[in-house]
Amino acid sequence: MIGSIRGQILAKTPPQLTVEAGGLGYELEAPMSTYFHLPAVGQEVRLLTHLVVREDAHVLYGFGTEEERRLFRNLIKVSGVGPKIALALLSGVSVEAFAACVYNEDVTALTRVPGIGRKTAERLIVEMRDRLGTPDARGSGAQAGGSAQADALGALLALGYRPAEASMLLKSAGPGEHSTEELIRRALQGAVRE
Repeated sequence: MIGSIRGQILAKTPPQLTVEAGGLGYELEAPMSTYFHLPAVGQEVRLLTHLVVREDAHVLYGFGTEEERRLFRNLIKVSGVGPKIALALLSGVSVEAFAACVYNEDVTALTRVPGIGRKTAERLIVEMRDRLGTPDARGSGAQAGGSAQADALGALLALGYRPAEASMLLKSAGPGEHSTEELIRRALQGAVRE
């Protein structure tokens, strides 16, 4: 099992990135909550990881905090929730916001995340209540640093949004020049508010 990786970021295309460590380029997928805090391409990064082995692929997921990785690992244990949905959940809501949804039994907020239907949201609330510990009201910040509307659109599509939804969310991100990460963050915040 690969528990963490430290190396230079070679490429960033949300939600994927490539990190070179020890002469090898590792392809990882990261939730947007981690992605927002990544340094620029060429900089060094340390990520906690989780390796998912499937019949057709070995997929390495990267996380900026132990809380994110722990939640991801708990989410993929829930029936009907795979790594893709877990990644979408972590990208759509913070660890703290997810815990609040579970404690408040807020099915509606969870169904706003692509790939989460009512039954899955209800199952998440029931199965995750015991796995989460005590309610925590910490906030989370975000940091930007990339480029372009097309990359942001691609990231939203990779998270499971339909093209029309993704375009509408990006339009609601507001006027001005924004980095890829900032566009995605604003779009996801807009999705949660709706």
